[in-house]
Amino acid sequence: MITEVELIGSVTLFVLAIFLGFELITKVPSMLHTPLMSGANAISGISVVGALIGANVLFDGSNTEISGILAFVAIVLAMINVIGGFVVTNRMLVMIAGKKNKKED
Repeated sequence: MITEVELIGSVTLFVLAIFLGFELITKVPSMLHTPLMSGANAISGISVVGALIGANVLFDGSNTEISGILAFVAIVLAMINVIGGFVVTNRMLVMIAGKKNKKED
C-alpha cells in the first residue's frame, strides 16, 4: 500500500515533469522539433522495455491484473510513438535529400 507521503511525492514529481516538458518543448525552435522527436523515440524504446517487464505480471499468476493491463496499454502507446516518430523522421530525411538533389541540378 502506498503511503500518503509517497503519493504526494509522486504527484509532485509528475506535475513538475509536465511543467518541465512543456517549458522545454515551447523553447525549442520549430526546425529542431523533428530531431528532438528522433531522440524521444529512443526514450520510448526504453519505455517499451520497461512496459514489457511490467506486462510479465500478467503471466506470473499474481493477483495484480490491473498493472499488467496498464503495462500492455503502455506497450501499445509507446510503440505507436516509436513507429510514428520513425515515419516522421524518414519523411524529414527524404525532404532534406530532395532539397540537396535540387541544388545539384
